Amino acid sequence: MSDFIIVTCEHGGNRVPAAYSPLFRRHQRLLNSHRGYDPGSLELARACARRLKAPLHFATVTRLLVELNRSIKHRSLFSVVTKSLSATEREVLLEEHYWPHLRKIEAEMAGAIADGRRVLHLSMHTFTPQLDGQVRKADIGLLYDPRRPWEVEICAELRQSLRQRRPDLVVRRNYPYQGKADGLTTTLRRKWTADAYVGIEIEVNHKWALGDRHKWRLIVGDVTRAIHRFFAPSTSREHAGECLRSDTHRLKESL
Repeated sequence: MSDFIIVTCEHGGNRVPAAYSPLFRRHQRLLNSHRGYDPGSLELARACARRLKAPLHFATVTRLLVELNRSIKHRSLFSVVTKSLSATEREVLLEEHYWPHLRKIEAEMAGAIADGRRVLHLSMHTFTPQLDGQVRKADIGLLYDPRRPWEVEICAELRQSLRQRRPDLVVRRNYPYQGKADGLTTTLRRKWTADAYVGIEIEVNHKWALGDRHKWRLIVGDVTRAIHRFFAPSTSREHAGECLRSDTHRLKESL
């Protein structure tokens, strides 16, 4: 089975459409925080898609308008800013922003799967260094569903590759969030089996994106090269799987 690689970025910016600017007049600080967007995530997603020659789907509208990385019934779908809107107004938000993003991604994936290809989905994010007073002890997080073997193996391999390339960075799996928690990849896993869909979220501590520009570019390069090494179209998933299975003990030790 050949692979179809797709890259997405749900929190690529904190743009507010003109029609909704009155709602955000007193929320500039919130817009500029991690609650408004994922700093650096779109740059990372673009670099990854470019290196893999993969399609990229992204959003630059603030997640405070509607949360594209939540399922349709999740309580955090709308933020403290938009929860006060009427049901009709919230439905308009969904039709303008939420559904178009999801439907384009699903349509491209469905076409690939119908052609007998396996979808490899990389969802790119960054995370705040500190949340609710707790310091996040990682530089890079690899999120996956532990019940899906391909996702487990891919993240084990990516972690090893990143640690070899950048031993100074802390790379953890299913941190700072659980890969099976509510989100876009979880929504898509409900739609397709583990043989048809593989969803990996890559989280980078946004202290790097907001810090020294040179150091951030180095991290972007190292992450994209590690991903390319494993996901490059010229390398078949079957061959990569054989390499992984031939080193089963090492993989188990790293889990």
